[in-house]
Amino acid sequence: MSEDFLSINPANAYSRACISVKGIDLLEELALNLSWSWTHNSDEVWRQLDPSLWDLTRNPWVVLQTVSREKLTKILSNPIYYKTLEDLVKEIRSEMKAPRWFQNKYPKTNLKAVAYFSMEFMLTEALPIYSGGLGNVAGDQLKAANELGVPVVAIGLLYQQGYFRQLIDKNGKQQALYPYNDPGQLPITPLRRDNGEWLRLEIALPGYSLWLRTWQVQVGRVKLLLLDSNDAANYPAHRGITSELYGGDSELRLKQELLLGIGGWRLLEELGINPNVCHLNEGHAAFAVLERAKSYMKATGQSFQVALSVTRGGNLFTTHTAVPAGFDRFSPALIEQYLGSYAKTNLGIDLHELMALGRENPNDENENFNMAFLAIRGSGAINGVSRLHGQVSRQLFEHLFPHWPENEVPIGYVTNGVHMSSWDSQASDSLWTKGCGKSRWLNSVDKMEGQIEKIPDENIWKMRNANREKLVGFARTRLRRQLEARGIPADEVESLRNIFDPSTLTLGFARRFATYKRPNMLLHDPERLLRILTNAQRPVQLIIAGKAHPADQPGIALIQQWMQFTRSASARTHVIFISDYDISIAEELVQGVDVWINTPRRPWEACGTSGMKVLVNGGLNLSVLDGWWAEAYCPEVGWALGDGHDHENTDAVDAQEAEALYQILEREVVPEFYDRDERGIPVNWIAKIRESMARLTPQFSANRAVREYTEKYYLPAASNFESREANKGDLSRQIVEWKGKLAEKWAALRFGTVKSELVDKQYQFDVRVYLDGLDPNQVRVELYSEGKDGPHAQVMTYGGTLPSDSTTHLYRAAVAGDRPAAEYTPRIVPNFPGVAIPLECDLILWQH
Repeated sequence: MSEDFLSINPANAYSRACISVKGIDLLEELALNLSWSWTHNSDEVWRQLDPSLWDLTRNPWVVLQTVSREKLTKILSNPIYYKTLEDLVKEIRSEMKAPRWFQNKYPKTNLKAVAYFSMEFMLTEALPIYSGGLGNVAGDQLKAANELGVPVVAIGLLYQQGYFRQLIDKNGKQQALYPYNDPGQLPITPLRRDNGEWLRLEIALPGYSLWLRTWQVQVGRVKLLLLDSNDAANYPAHRGITSELYGGDSELRLKQELLLGIGGWRLLEELGINPNVCHLNEGHAAFAVLERAKSYMKATGQSFQVALSVTRGGNLFTTHTAVPAGFDRFSPALIEQYLGSYAKTNLGIDLHELMALGRENPNDENENFNMAFLAIRGSGAINGVSRLHGQVSRQLFEHLFPHWPENEVPIGYVTNGVHMSSWDSQASDSLWTKGCGKSRWLNSVDKMEGQIEKIPDENIWKMRNANREKLVGFARTRLRRQLEARGIPADEVESLRNIFDPSTLTLGFARRFATYKRPNMLLHDPERLLRILTNAQRPVQLIIAGKAHPADQPGIALIQQWMQFTRSASARTHVIFISDYDISIAEELVQGVDVWINTPRRPWEACGTSGMKVLVNGGLNLSVLDGWWAEAYCPEVGWALGDGHDHENTDAVDAQEAEALYQILEREVVPEFYDRDERGIPVNWIAKIRESMARLTPQFSANRAVREYTEKYYLPAASNFESREANKGDLSRQIVEWKGKLAEKWAALRFGTVKSELVDKQYQFDVRVYLDGLDPNQVRVELYSEGKDGPHAQVMTYGGTLPSDSTTHLYRAAVAGDRPAAEYTPRIVPNFPGVAIPLECDLILWQH
């Protein structure tokens, strides 16, 4: 990365360095590097400063800003405390410079930097700029990139209020609260130039300029850059553009995405960072495609078409959406209002050309602008976030590649993973450290399975009991605080002081409350659920958590149903609904539950990472065969719900799967947990835990996911971009000319005679093609077939032109003669070395 970037002074406006006490600067450095959020090696440093505030906030920066000067002076004068602090800072500095997996495996790589754009990042409860799954993936990938040494710089938005906080009122209904995120209490630093000036960007919006403040978050060695519009120079209404995450109307969302994509790329330029790979985590940031192309145009004088061809080679688009309604769309009027002038002045294209990038039908003037379409047309590769989601995404986008088979729609997949060090408990970390070493996540994780297989039953069961006991303690404390906040009488609060039993089978269900996730499947038959929970010999306890979007009334109603159930006399000591679900609550749940339940409608769960987090803690999964569980499940590691097929969304299907869920709990889960040997250990249960930990934890870790992104996408993208930008984009200029020539000639292409002859158990195909003057090297003729092993396209050999007709070209191929020749179909497709077909050119002609 650029030395200019490293020279930017990140001094915090809210620094306490003005206090002339030795060690203040070390405390600030420690507090502002979020590695404390997953290593926990500095917890005691902050607890000694203010134990109550630390336990409530888990935010070192808040503790440091709040503690008195006298307390700081006294503690820092303690030589033991100071030595601990000094050693921690030295360790962090050393880790930030040490070569990791990436540096060791790719010492001569051309991958300079990956710019990672995302609308949200879930890193710690101390930085509430996230909502759920998308932010979880983004945050965990940054942490893994830090550990693996992958050169990533991330870009996001700093929200003044973030996502809403949840309050459950006396009627059991969700209320949305929006507390202000005081930057002075967040572990972030304003980006300042060497002269002390705050780095601010000016963005032109229709009729006015908008000033953006810039911030930096240190995530180990990785930097997250944030922008916000709450600048004093802005008109009051415009200061609130970055107020809420996923709030407001369509126009506000468009403004936010303009700031993220266009403002984010300009910030990189301002800092002298020149990434050769741009990773769009969902379509929200797709405007970065345009700004990156504009920057290349400015640097080289090339046209927009050439600049887009150059830069898209280094762009990757990851889609997380499993239904068409999930993609952001904006009306033509809004796009014209906010981007019409930008397109003409900065890109040199008219509004029609701009709109065509975000439409299925460029000539439909009423069609909205789809951000996912822009991301696809501006990227050199696309991926879904699980194997199944890759298939679903190919179905969602196949209409953008007309006449191409669904299996050839150019969308791959990288199944998500979670940053295991962020989600493991102290007991789990100890177990893994003994089995696999302290540095287990810093390199490849291929050897872990064999190491975990050797851990004795007693050690695993001890870990599970410790995790469950810790969760029960948390649930009791949290429930008491919730009840007191709702004004519940003290005697009623006191009656629930000892709710739950640390030795009882504990189930967990926590996620966004949306109808497709079917969070109330367990309530399909409330009486049956009660019988499962209240069995005297084999009791079960259940913890529920989750939010519904404030505008999602059906989702809010689902929460209210659970609240009504938990308040019934027979259920209230067996079920807890924990309100205001966030990362800190998620940590407690995934560490302590015995079984994590997930019940989405297949195939609407793109991946789902919540169940991955229990793996490292010895929790087991009971889930619909959707998302990641569709590729992870086998009977040795957990339980599957459903038949693995897609069904219509009917009440009958819901009822059928609810019945299956009850049966799995009654006949398998509960008996296995309570079936103990003479040592009091559930041997079969432990066997499942061991297999789940050994097989699945490394496979579904962010360590694996980031290595896969690096090798499958980042490194090829860097090479692709490098070859296309050489000689001021000469290769891309040729690509643009080639595409123009194909577009001009394609309608005239046609097939002549197609002959096949069976010779020595092989079909000899001769195909004649009219190319209307096209160079034969600009196309490829293939024989396409769909056999038992899946679709196959065999390239035919060019045989020159016919002696009697120089406009007719001959192609030949030999294929196995084990099925009818009619099952092979010739086709013509574009051909240009290094160009992704059909992503960059979707022309195709089939012989009929």
